[in-house]
Amino acid sequence: MKLSCLPVSLYNDIFTGKSTVADWIRFGAELGLDAVDFSIKFFPHRDEKIVTLIRSILAKRGIEACMLACYSDFTHPDATQRAQELIELKADIALAKALGAKFVRVTAGQNHLGIEREAGIRWVEDGFRHALDEAEKQGITLAYENHTKGAPWQYWDFSQPTEIFLEILDALSDTPLGVCFDTANPLVLKEDALGLLDKVIDRVVVLHVFDIREAGKFEPVRVGTGASPIPQIFSRMRQANYDGWLSIEEASRQGQRGFEESIQYVRQAWQQASSA
Repeated sequence: MKLSCLPVSLYNDIFTGKSTVADWIRFGAELGLDAVDFSIKFFPHRDEKIVTLIRSILAKRGIEACMLACYSDFTHPDATQRAQELIELKADIALAKALGAKFVRVTAGQNHLGIEREAGIRWVEDGFRHALDEAEKQGITLAYENHTKGAPWQYWDFSQPTEIFLEILDALSDTPLGVCFDTANPLVLKEDALGLLDKVIDRVVVLHVFDIREAGKFEPVRVGTGASPIPQIFSRMRQANYDGWLSIEEASRQGQRGFEESIQYVRQAWQQASSA
């Protein structure tokens, strides 16, 4: 098992400068992770000096960069803004390459008011196709998440409903677009997480291990204590011979204990699924 973590609980501290990306890397290494994930919002400045520093700290701590979580918004009603979103995502892909990350998490975009379904799907497909061209040049895998709402967003994800997410994936079945499968996000709309997994399991490249208190509400809790069917998902992934990355989305805001207990739970649950 290859284990990484997206430190949602630390977002505010890192965004405000109370702590740094270097602090997160050191903490991730102390937790015994194989890799760490980053949010694109960790990097308001992307000069070569910062990239070199991050690469140096990763090497010193003996830990990898797994995925850069980005917030592509290809459903914006303004065509000029959609073009800008592509420019920014291409820059994000280049940054991921420079940091040594293997994956870039992509999103369809926000459910902006007044968007027609057919137009939104067409815009997302077009944006992803152009971004995939750049990703291939950089040797980066794009991982499309069954998402809810991005940290900087005003609206929920346009493709939050399973049927729209699948329609976009089907439209891009001829591409190397992968899936970042989130174990809890479908539950926010009281949809079937296991049913969705069965439909996309062959395209999963990163598994986001996330949990919410109960179906129908977006209330993050420590992984393993909520409604997400994590053991069943792990069993399905093991049966499919999945050997890719597990990335804990730690959003419980319980400090160091939240991270430690989440990691312990995921390791044990994965082992138990393997034994089963």
